[in-house]
Amino acid sequence: MVVKEEIEAKKTILYDEHIKLGAKMVPFGGWLMPVQYEGIIKEHNASRNSAGLFDVSHMGEIFIKGIDATDFLNSITPADISALKPASAVYTQLPNETGGVVDDLIIYNSRGIIENIDYLIVINASRIKEDVEFMQNKAKKFDVEVINKSDDFAMVALQGPKAKYVIEKIGVNLDLQPSFFTFKNAKLNDIPCLLTRTGYTGEDGFEIILDNKNAKKLWTDILSYKDEFNIHPAGLGARDTLRLEAGLPLYGHELNENTTPIESSLGNFVPENKTAQYSAKDFILGQKTGKIPLRRKLLPFIMQDRQIAREGYEVYIEGKLCGKVTSGAPSITLGKNIGFCMIEFSSLEDNLVSILNNSKENIGMDIQIMVRNKLYNAKITKKPFVKKNYEK
Repeated sequence: MVVKEEIEAKKTILYDEHIKLGAKMVPFGGWLMPVQYEGIIKEHNASRNSAGLFDVSHMGEIFIKGIDATDFLNSITPADISALKPASAVYTQLPNETGGVVDDLIIYNSRGIIENIDYLIVINASRIKEDVEFMQNKAKKFDVEVINKSDDFAMVALQGPKAKYVIEKIGVNLDLQPSFFTFKNAKLNDIPCLLTRTGYTGEDGFEIILDNKNAKKLWTDILSYKDEFNIHPAGLGARDTLRLEAGLPLYGHELNENTTPIESSLGNFVPENKTAQYSAKDFILGQKTGKIPLRRKLLPFIMQDRQIAREGYEVYIEGKLCGKVTSGAPSITLGKNIGFCMIEFSSLEDNLVSILNNSKENIGMDIQIMVRNKLYNAKITKKPFVKKNYEK
């Protein structure tokens, strides 16, 4: 089965560069992607302490244009798109009719940045087909176009405290660089691109969107400063450990079509004062305000024993099976084993549900996780596990 997936998987425009660097390639979201080059620990630490360079060209890019572009996006996402200023971005989700998450994404107001395009949306690689179908179906009621441009662009992420100095070196002075969750047109070593101050590591950094034809040159240009700035190419392994330490969700793990943004602990990204309607708005807001009880809740934990809790492992509270681990890995920064678990409230007494629902009371709460047929101790904690270092 794995062999078949490898044969059918797509290759990003940077595939040959990864092979030259000795990357170990694995199938991911329908693509062959580097999981590591020199090692996950080295790549993780470089991203935390200097700079890591990631190929994220598997991500999808969707253009939205038309008179009703803002109204359309307001109708499909909890974010208040009316308040999104040009050259700014917002993280949000696509809820379905029952409040589950079709995908999570970043919406960029590209007016004045991309000619004749109102919004750019960056979506997960594994959900491109589903997202495009979802949006095009919803767009039928609006004067708007949903254009899938995913095959036309490459995307690289330069993450870490030295990322801004690398960008300065290749074309954009520090005082002209976009601030957190904003973006601009730029030229990096004369290569035109969209320079966005976003990322998936909890560190300051950039995601750079550019034409496929220019991707190899930019990738090699950035790595030409490897020694000066201690830049390391980094793969999916480090990307996962970094996002987990930063408390960031991964679609298909912490997010899915049966779980609402509130149940996935994303309530901060669901405004209560937005007037426009979107799918399952009343249900989602009802959960956020407490008028509708949560069915389940995503919670972060730290293992108290040395074992690693992996995805799918069973979670117990006071001897009752009540959930599963959604993501788990060693925290390279903390030297502890960490993870997320989804707790099903239907399995628990009301008093435990009340505690789990209170973000202050549940800190330090004891849970147990089944690892190779034996229960090991863990404690609920708060996220992020590692402090974020975004450039504000």
